[in-house]
Amino acid sequence: MSETAPLNPEDRKIITLARSARARNGVLEGAAVRDETGRTYVAGTVALDSLKLSALQTAVAMAVASGAASLEAAAVVTDAERATDADRAAVRDLGGPATPVLVAGLDGTLRSTVPAGDAQG
Repeated sequence: MSETAPLNPEDRKIITLARSARARNGVLEGAAVRDETGRTYVAGTVALDSLKLSALQTAVAMAVASGAASLEAAAVVTDAERATDADRAAVRDLGGPATPVLVAGLDGTLRSTVPAGDAQG
């Protein structure tokens, strides 16, 4: 886990969007991703009997379904301490190993920023 520098406005925006998605939908996690054109995709956890996706996996899937070619950044608002391996893998698949994954607490406070390709131990 790396220490974080002050957030730029675009990264703050995706954390705010992720937090809003979580609250609006009453789900465990909210997430948002920003593609190479600056478009954002916002999602919450999907928990159906036949389909289980984290919020970040859902946001990446929405970006792919909308034709995004790559990701600039991803954010997840969660009570977990870090992004899961599966979440980082989804971001890495579309954005590459250097794409930052911002992990924020339920209050929107940034906890960590980790490149999608880094091991978290």
